[in-house]
Amino acid sequence: MPIIKSAKKRVRTAKKATVRNAKTKKGLRGALKAFHGKITGNSHSSAQSAIDKAAKKGVISKNKASRRKSQLAKKAKAAGAKPAASTKKAAPAKKATVKKVAAKKPVTKKAAVKKAPVKKVAAKKK
Repeated sequence: MPIIKSAKKRVRTAKKATVRNAKTKKGLRGALKAFHGKITGNSHSSAQSAIDKAAKKGVISKNKASRRKSQLAKKAKAAGAKPAASTKKAAPAKKATVKKVAAKKPVTKKAAVKKAPVKKVAAKKK
């Protein structure tokens, strides 16, 4: 066991990270097993999502994540799986509008009225 306070803290932090990483790895393995068991659009998207999460958290490197996603896409394409419908709503397309130039009245600003500072009456000390 470490004696120094900061080293003790690092041990505690490492334990938390180990648990968090193990949970992420387990989710990744489960998603990949589900994908390989039955290749569908939903299993493909969930497996890609699990890979992205693992890479974001630093459990696997970004190059390994990219390679794995490429392999998944290749298998999904070979199996003829169509991508799952996205749950995100697409932003409505903005229409091109033509602004009409209307005769504008000149805007006049109202003069700012300065308020006199409020004087505070100090209580007299005896």
